[in-house]
Amino acid sequence: MTTADIRRLAAADAEDYRALMLHGFTHEPDAFTSTAAERSALPLTWWLSRIGAAPDSPEIVLGAFCEGVLVGAAGLSREQRERTCHKASLFGMYVAPGFRKLGLARKLVQAVLGQARGLQGLKLVQLTVTDTNGAAVKLYESCGFSSFGIEPYGNRVGNGFVAKRHMWCLLTHE
Repeated sequence: MTTADIRRLAAADAEDYRALMLHGFTHEPDAFTSTAAERSALPLTWWLSRIGAAPDSPEIVLGAFCEGVLVGAAGLSREQRERTCHKASLFGMYVAPGFRKLGLARKLVQAVLGQARGLQGLKLVQLTVTDTNGAAVKLYESCGFSSFGIEPYGNRVGNGFVAKRHMWCLLTHE
């Protein structure tokens, strides 16, 4: 298996993060709610804020690096409202095609869950995944996520629609 470093992205990674995700939005349109056109129009400052470099940022992004090159990413976004701040969402999970089936996606999901477990008061992490993406569903299930619903017509892709599977992972057992 390829050795990879998983770490929180920093400001210096913003351009590489943007390039990686735009590749994903372009080549895997069924997998994302955002489109390449929407995200490519955003300034680099948006990508910097998404990384969440500030210690108290509600969003963080972790990256998988192989030989110093960013090849995968996944983020965690914590809800900010008083009644929902016990929840966070895993977002933007993507591993470049040449680095799949190496365990990097699992490492990223586990690292995101590790970050989530370190946040006081956080009880669960949610995500959505395209329902027909069996490999991703299986990965998330193996990392402790359970399905709680299917949203038909979840995203419009071209002239068609894809269903989105909603999943969640309880971080603590009280």
